[in-house]
Amino acid sequence: MSQSMKRILSTVAIIIASVAFGVIITADLGLMRQSSAQSAPIQTASGQPVTTVTIPSFADVASRVTPAVVSIATLEVVKTSDLRRRQGMSPNGGGSIDPFEFFFPSPNGSGRGQRGTPDGTDDDEHAQRSGGSGFIISPDGYILTNNHVVEGATKVEVHYGADENGNGGHTATARIIGRDPATDIALVKIDADAQLPYVSLGDSDRIRKGDWAIAIGNPFQFENSLTVGVISAKGRSLGGISTETRSFENFIQTDAAINFGNSGGPLLNIAGEVVGINTAIRGGGAQGLGFATPINTAKRLLPMLKQGKVTRGYLGMEIREVDERSKQAFGLSEARGAIVNRVEEGKPAEKAGIQNGDVIVEVDGRPINTNRQLIDYISYLPVGSTVKVTVIRNGDRKTLTAQTAQRPDSEAAAAETDSSPASPTRNKLGMSVQELSPQLRQLYGVSDNARGVVVTSVKEVSAAGEANIGEGDVISEVQGQKVNNMTDFQTAVDRMKSGAFIRIYVTTPARGGNSISGYRVLQVP
Repeated sequence: MSQSMKRILSTVAIIIASVAFGVIITADLGLMRQSSAQSAPIQTASGQPVTTVTIPSFADVASRVTPAVVSIATLEVVKTSDLRRRQGMSPNGGGSIDPFEFFFPSPNGSGRGQRGTPDGTDDDEHAQRSGGSGFIISPDGYILTNNHVVEGATKVEVHYGADENGNGGHTATARIIGRDPATDIALVKIDADAQLPYVSLGDSDRIRKGDWAIAIGNPFQFENSLTVGVISAKGRSLGGISTETRSFENFIQTDAAINFGNSGGPLLNIAGEVVGINTAIRGGGAQGLGFATPINTAKRLLPMLKQGKVTRGYLGMEIREVDERSKQAFGLSEARGAIVNRVEEGKPAEKAGIQNGDVIVEVDGRPINTNRQLIDYISYLPVGSTVKVTVIRNGDRKTLTAQTAQRPDSEAAAAETDSSPASPTRNKLGMSVQELSPQLRQLYGVSDNARGVVVTSVKEVSAAGEANIGEGDVISEVQGQKVNNMTDFQTAVDRMKSGAFIRIYVTTPARGGNSISGYRVLQVP
């Protein structure tokens, strides 16, 4: 190689080495300008930097809690005639749907739990078996579960102490200590030679939408299965999964997979504390929704469950939510409170002077924003408690004094529940009404002491039709004014302004049963 070529290559090598050295030096000293895309931190809309989140492992929670989660098996002895009656109330039988068959469908199609239906035609006794989950809450063997898991059972067996994979453990016969159908909670107890592992009860009022949710139970008989999701919502009502629960549904909603057999098991927070009792599921779509009873409900009931009976305060009235429409119809300044739809005769609410049409806005000085707040407060008062009820009546504020009675078992969903001959005249509300004659009373089954006008027809597309007013309904009040005859009704209708929301008190007669009364809110065309 020529000398000139060697000099050229040496020069190039020196230049490359110098450039490389310069890059290293400037990088070490922080002199190189960084890309703005690399250096700018991620920020929220408020300008605050996003906190780095590390997805945790749930293995520690599982290993700590699993020994306290139990499998419950029940045996119920029923007669063939009772089975036929239950089948008649199943979806295939043409009757009303068993709520727990809807929420907990059996894999073998036999209804609630793993219960078979015999084919015999005799009235022999048959054993039906079902199952669920539960969790130990104290070292002496108290266990929380769902009422529907143990209701009607003649024998309850608990399998406890299995490892994380469901292996091993012990089986013991359990005693049913107390049940509460209204909240679907039950307390059972097992006896053991040594202290038992148990779970800590958390605070369901503190959980928030988006918090981690962990469900442990025995879905499809796979013991100690764990699923994870988040809290999807709070304060959910499912519209009455049974007549007993309708007034008290206040579920935590989660997307943690809850399946058949999980009912009665714990819903946990990230710390492994129980925040709910898995109770119901809604199927459909790729992912069903799970619903759990808040653990704070169980904590309030525990002393009574241990005594074997749950009692609740009761005033004897039917209530409904205040929405924007009823706010205008009742002349309220804000959409909050509970509208009294109906007051039961002879009950504490009537004795205190509470009337239908009152809007309850405070109880014992505590603001009432929703039906749920009123129901919860009254229900957990001891029987015989004196309570101050503040209502708005025709724009005036009044405070009345009531004394709670014991809520009748047979009326678990009937009160303090969350829930309207002259020639016919067609009015602008889209319905025809007539005076209550003896003939119309007989035709529509209206009682002799009912007062008002009776609806004889309703135009489907009308204000009355949209408010579900139907033929045979009796109207006794329009916008706070009593209606005794056609003149009263027509005067009230003529006074209505177009576009206004008005309230009408409607009673729907029921032949051989109790009439249904309440307010309907309409918008005047």
